[in-house]
Amino acid sequence: MAVERSADEAKQEYIGAMGDVLGSLYHALWQEVAWLHLKWHEYVELFGTKESRIRLINRAAPTFFRIVEHVMRDEIFIHITRLTDPPMSGKWQHLSILRLAPLIDDPVASARVAALAGDAGVASAFCRDWRNRRIAHLDLDLVLNAGAEPLEPASREKTRLAIAAINNVLDAVSLHYLIGTSLFDWAGHHGGALSLLYIIDDGVRADTARRARLEHGELDAGDWQARDL
Repeated sequence: MAVERSADEAKQEYIGAMGDVLGSLYHALWQEVAWLHLKWHEYVELFGTKESRIRLINRAAPTFFRIVEHVMRDEIFIHITRLTDPPMSGKWQHLSILRLAPLIDDPVASARVAALAGDAGVASAFCRDWRNRRIAHLDLDLVLNAGAEPLEPASREKTRLAIAAINNVLDAVSLHYLIGTSLFDWAGHHGGALSLLYIIDDGVRADTARRARLEHGELDAGDWQARDL
């Protein structure tokens, strides 16, 4: 049975089991991974669940939702790369899953976490290529089609596997210190993409009914009054 805890209670549990440095780092990474899962869940709810949902949002606001799809995808790719980046670049230190293994005092557990972090780096390589040459920067040869290597293929399945690989790192740490794993499940999250889809569907149905009334000359006052949105 899942146990409800505040973020501070969870942090104190991690520190108690892992020590202050590792526990604090694990807690910060857990929060970031939970946030990544929420964004990914919302993206899939909108764009990766049912063809009927794609038809609905394309009927309502195709230009807007095309922008939303690209922005959400790019943000998820950036989030994945942040978590799998090297711990330092120049003078800057980064929150990264690669920081975990060196802080684990058990050599076997440390080696396992390091190997899984390496796997996550491989699984997320396509995200890094997109970030470096398409999202954070625009590679000139790529934009001009001047003989540049094509971007690494990206897909929802590859994204799912990259996120799962990050989960595996946190789970290995949790299994060693806490004898348990994390379940990042946002099903039924109120106020998210699914709630929006229901409202859009209501609006599309109302618009269909309004157009039918227009065709039959049966408009009521609410059909033509301007609304201050």
